[in-house]
Amino acid sequence: MHEVMLLKPVTGKFIFTLILGLALSHAFGQQRPPSFFNISFEYGIHLPLGDMKDRFGTNFQLGGHLERMHSKSKILYGASFHFLFGNVVKEDVLANLRTTDGGIIGNDRRFANVGLRERGFNAQAYIGKIFNLVDGHYASGIKLTLGAGLLQHKIRIQDNSSTVAELSGDYIKGYDRLTNGFSANAFLGYQHLGKNRRINFIAGFDFVLAFTESRRDFDFLLMRKDDRKRTDMLAGFKVGWIMPIGAGAQEAGDIIY
Repeated sequence: MHEVMLLKPVTGKFIFTLILGLALSHAFGQQRPPSFFNISFEYGIHLPLGDMKDRFGTNFQLGGHLERMHSKSKILYGASFHFLFGNVVKEDVLANLRTTDGGIIGNDRRFANVGLRERGFNAQAYIGKIFNLVDGHYASGIKLTLGAGLLQHKIRIQDNSSTVAELSGDYIKGYDRLTNGFSANAFLGYQHLGKNRRINFIAGFDFVLAFTESRRDFDFLLMRKDDRKRTDMLAGFKVGWIMPIGAGAQEAGDIIY
């Protein structure tokens, strides 16, 4: 009888400790992870504005970003890199090489097959914030970022016949109009990270403003160095797929959604 009476308080303390432990475990388990990383792969289309519209037509971008997001403040920061490419070049930098028929004669005395393309990149470091549309979905919502970096573009001259001496070696640098300079970038769109971490995407509007100038010492068409100051702009839309990574990524998918 005495042993039974001793068992009751011990059992009661054990049950109380167990319940308290489970409650604390659940409470801590519901806490948001302090931060996690996102990697994205993005594709976009841009319309050139400012001085850039006089040189190129519609271009495309391919790239992505790596960013870190803090769950409590919903502040994020990261870096992005996008290749720029297009097939519309409005400035004929090879005009001084063309015949009256518009062709370019190669060393084999035949018309060469020469094409002009746009190539470049935009590299940015940025900071931003997520504005939630649904309570509890702290990693999804309206996304606003502001960044600064470098915009570079040039005219790729492609001599498919490889017969034009003026377009070989360092000579081609006198025609490609390599240009770069400081750029500022703004993005406004929507980000979604799914519960199972499989449906993760970003989509929105992108704007780039850059103050650029030629980086070549001599332009063969102008017959001098191109010393003009340029204001290049790009406005467009991009979409991307996001991959959350890091210690907090699993909790972000399993707990808060």
